Amino acid sequence: MNRFLQLAVAVCACAAPLVAQSGAPDLPFDANADLLKLPDTIHLGEAAGVATNSKGHIFVYTRTGPANAAVGSSRTFYKAGSRLLEFDQTGKFVREIGQGVYGFNFAQAVKVDPQDNIWVVDQGSSNVIKFDQDGRILLVLSRKPEAIAVRAAAGRGGPGGGEGRGGPPPEGARAGGPPAEAGRGAGAPGGGQPAAGGGGRGPAGPPGSGIPGDSFVRTAGVAWDKDGNIYIADGVAVGAGNARVAKFDRDGHFIKSWGQRGSEVGQFNSLRGIALDAQGNVYVADAGNRRIQVFDGDGNPKLQIASVGTPAAICITPGAHQYLYTSNSNDAESLDNGEIYKLELDGRIVGKFGRAGRLPKEFNMVNAIDCRSENELLVGELANWRVQRITLRAR
Repeated sequence: MNRFLQLAVAVCACAAPLVAQSGAPDLPFDANADLLKLPDTIHLGEAAGVATNSKGHIFVYTRTGPANAAVGSSRTFYKAGSRLLEFDQTGKFVREIGQGVYGFNFAQAVKVDPQDNIWVVDQGSSNVIKFDQDGRILLVLSRKPEAIAVRAAAGRGGPGGGEGRGGPPPEGARAGGPPAEAGRGAGAPGGGQPAAGGGGRGPAGPPGSGIPGDSFVRTAGVAWDKDGNIYIADGVAVGAGNARVAKFDRDGHFIKSWGQRGSEVGQFNSLRGIALDAQGNVYVADAGNRRIQVFDGDGNPKLQIASVGTPAAICITPGAHQYLYTSNSNDAESLDNGEIYKLELDGRIVGKFGRAGRLPKEFNMVNAIDCRSENELLVGELANWRVQRITLRAR
């Protein structure tokens, strides 16, 4: 009995504590739903990503433009379909960045780092692309899937490959994602790793753990710590593809990854966003499990935050007292929920605002939140094709 009790205590000590609350107070707020002023020749589509730089300029990564598809030997190959637009702090259009870039397929997120570099996360190409302030490409992580089957013996697509990048996932086109065949696959056992004897990197790991390195599958988000290390949320799909966080140094060299598909502590099912606080803790929107998981910079679990619905977009404010914002995003089939929560970093809910809908001050499939200012947010919506500027008022 004593040995049993000691084991139980040890298991409890290793598990991340679960924070759950209900009855969040409503926060008063105003909204500007007509913020962005576009030229007559450009129309905003699904506002998948929104971010600001140190000057207050607004960057929107939007699912719009003339998408094209070609049928390859093993799946459909997508190109174009997303654009990166810059506006000044008043919402006036400034320029388009990266027009025609190879990895702009199906927009997922845009982020701006402390040096004002612009990072694009594309779910369709699974690329993470870093631009400097002038729009020049500085770094590319991951590789866009091939249009045709290649290197079948290496387990990376095409007949006989099965577990690599080439084959379409059997499911997982949910969570605001592209058609299933646009992903890299990894729906087979092994979660995207080559099978043993497949010509590559050792035996397959647990489903969703991915191939060590930057072989992403439907990338979800990017964030950085104070040393410039890069953290990638890898795996938007529900029940298929990758389900991990991958860590790289500032130059893009792989350090480590953690996670696999599942519902236990440290496992994921549809990652939708990622953010870091000033202490280097990593917050991951684990939408399929309806929780936010918090880790240290090495992937050790610290905390689980529940009772905030299905977290999609997450953002942490700067400053001495940091807050966490997260959207309980409604799905495409309903206008249920849709509110945005404001939390302390320990998971305590400060309040919430908004609901699902199509009018100003309502939200429809929130996929992005920029919270460079604690009380003035930018919110990007997929289904309403817009960015709203939100101003929280004192209660």
